[in-house]
Amino acid sequence: MSESVYKIIEMVGASEVSWEEATQNAVKSAGLSLRDLRIAEVVTLDMKIGENGKKAIFRARVKLSFKVLSD
Repeated sequence: MSESVYKIIEMVGASEVSWEEATQNAVKSAGLSLRDLRIAEVVTLDMKIGENGKKAIFRARVKLSFKVLSD
C-alpha cells in the first residue's frame, strides 16, 4: 500500500484588482517552484489602503499543500 505525505506552506498574494486575483497570484507563484500542488485554502483576506483611501491592494493569505516525493 502506497502512503502519501503532504507539506503545507503559507503564502500571501497581492493584487490591485481583487482578492480572487491575489489568490491566483499566490498559487501561480508557488507553482513556479513546487510540483504537485493539491489544495489551496484561503486563510485571510485583507487590503492595504493607499493614501487618501485610494488604490487599495487586495491581499490573500493562502495555505497550499503539495505532495512530498518519497523513495
